Amino acid sequence: MTMQTRTLGSTGPQLSALGLGCMGMSALYGDADRAESIATIHAALEAGVTLLDTGDFYGMGHNELLIGEALRTAPAARREQALVSVKFGALRDPDGGWSGYDGRPAAVKNFAAYSLQRLGVDHIDVYRIARLDPSVPIEETVGAIAELVEKGYVRHVGLSEVGADTIRRAAAAAPVSDLQIEYSLISRGIEDEILPTTRELGIGVTAYGVLSRGLISGHFTGDRQLAANDFRAMSPRFQGENLQHNLNLVEALRKIAEQKGVSVAQIAIAWVLSRGDDIVPLVGARTRGRLAESLGALDVTLEAADLAAIEDAVPAGAAAGERYPAAQMAHLEA
Repeated sequence: MTMQTRTLGSTGPQLSALGLGCMGMSALYGDADRAESIATIHAALEAGVTLLDTGDFYGMGHNELLIGEALRTAPAARREQALVSVKFGALRDPDGGWSGYDGRPAAVKNFAAYSLQRLGVDHIDVYRIARLDPSVPIEETVGAIAELVEKGYVRHVGLSEVGADTIRRAAAAAPVSDLQIEYSLISRGIEDEILPTTRELGIGVTAYGVLSRGLISGHFTGDRQLAANDFRAMSPRFQGENLQHNLNLVEALRKIAEQKGVSVAQIAIAWVLSRGDDIVPLVGARTRGRLAESLGALDVTLEAADLAAIEDAVPAGAAAGERYPAAQMAHLEA
C-alpha cells in the first residue's frame, strides 16, 4: 500500500488520499467495540491516514471523546500528523431524536468550545455546519467560523451537504477549503452542478458514503438482519425491492473486481479516487480488517477500459431509492 497525498482545495491542508470517517464507531450502524474502534484509528494513523472525520452529534459527543482518547494514546508522531474535521449544528434530544440545525454565530462558537474540550485539542482543523440552517444566512454561519479561524481555534472553514448557490455565497463571505458531501458510484448527484462549482472556486471535496453505508462494499447480503439502532433499517436503499435491485448492481461490479483480483469495496473506493485529485474519500471502517481492505484501494489502478466497464455495470442514476428517508432529504440542498 502506497499512501498518496492530496490537497484540500486551494486554501486547505495537504491530506492523505483517504480519510477515516469515525461516525460508525459511535452511532447509526449498530453497536461498536470501543477498544477495536480505538485500535482502528491507531492503525489508520500508522498507515499514514491523516484525516479523521467526526460530528459533535455522533453519539451526542461520544465520537469526539473516542477520537480524543485515540489521539491521546497514539504515539506523539502519529498524533501530530492527525487532522480533525468536525461537523456541528445538529440538535438532538435525550431520546436520540433530531430537531433541526442551529447555525447562529453564538451557537457556532458554543459548539466549538465543547468540541475542543471533548477532543482534547487546542484547534479544529476543518469546521463545518452539518446541514444548512434555513433560518440563518450561510454568510453568518461561515463568518462565525472565520472568527474562530482568526482566534486560532479553527484552521479551515468547511461546508457540508449544500448546493452550488450556497457554496458560492459562503465562499464570497470567507475562504472555504472543503465541501463534505456524499459521493459514490450510486450517489453521483454532485457531478452536474456542485462539483463544477467547487472546482471553479478551488474548493476540495471530502466524499463520504463511498461504499453507500456498506451497500456496495460487497459484504452486505439481502438476508442480513439489521439492529433497531442501525440507520440502514430505515434507509430507502436497503428496503425490499430497492435492496435487491441495488445488490444486483453490486454483483455486476463484483465481476469486474474479480477480473482485476481486487474486492468490490476496493474497486468502489478506487473509482472515487479516480474522479480527481481534489476529492478525498472518507472510509467508514470500524475494524482494522475493514480498514486494511479499504487501504488496499490505493494500489488499484483503473484503466480506461476498467472505468468504461464500471460505468456500464453501474451507470449514473442506477440506484433504487433515495439516500436518506424523506424527512432527512428535506434538509439537503444537494
